[in-house]
Amino acid sequence: MVIQLTTENFEKEVLNSELPVLVDFWATWCSPCQRVAPILEALSKEVIGLAKIAKLDVDEQYELADQFGIMSIPTLVVFKGGKVHQSTIGVQSKETLKKLLGI
Repeated sequence: MVIQLTTENFEKEVLNSELPVLVDFWATWCSPCQRVAPILEALSKEVIGLAKIAKLDVDEQYELADQFGIMSIPTLVVFKGGKVHQSTIGVQSKETLKKLLGI
């Protein structure tokens, strides 16, 4: 299951997570973002118990997007131990995202 992030649950779901978290910074109007969505959905089913997959709408949660310096979307950021571990921009394969997560 892909977690929908907001300012209310970001700390709990991402910063305080014991598992690595892949966060997709996206927007509804972004065509490449739409292509990433099914990849993330499939990945979320494969990494249960190993990692979390989450999405953050940059238009609705602009404060968080700004906080992490998101300038292009989709930007995919891996958080480990509450800190940014790695990031990539653009549509990526499921295999590439697994490598980013260290799985």
